[in-house]
Parts: sequence; C-alpha cells; structure tokens
Amino acid sequence: MTPDDIRTIVLQALATVAPEARSLTLAPTVSLRDQLDIDSMDFLNFVIAIHRKLGVDIPEADYPALITLDGAVAYLAARCAS
Repeated sequence: MTPDDIRTIVLQALATVAPEARSLTLAPTVSLRDQLDIDSMDFLNFVIAIHRKLGVDIPEADYPALITLDGAVAYLAARCAS
C-alpha cells in the first residue's frame, strides 16, 4: 500500500468523525484536532475507523503519532509494511 493510498484512507476516516474534513485542505503538519476541532471521543472514533479500514492495531501509546496528517500517514505506512 502506498503512502497516497494510506493518506486517502486517513482522510476517509477523518470524514467519518468530521464531515467538514472532506471540503477542507488540511495542513499536513498541524494537529488534526486543532484543524477540525475534534474532541477525544472523535479522535478515538477516527482511530477505530482506521483500524477497520486497514486492519492495523494501534495501541493507545501510539496515538500521538496520529496527531497530524503526515504523522498518521508515516506511522500507518510503517505499520502496514511490517
């Protein structure tokens, strides 16, 4: 799976918790929580959506890696490769 494929999946997962994400251009290195004004429950639902789409287990200790779009893509690309 390419980083572009993963980016698309991350954006789709974000759209499930923050529908406005579909129409926004997200800054790749800025906190998703700040850009989309999502709370901790929305973030958890985002992680669950990623897990469902990719089948990747994401331990709570790794949640900080998913804070930005670029961070999420890099983390998931590494997890999908292993």
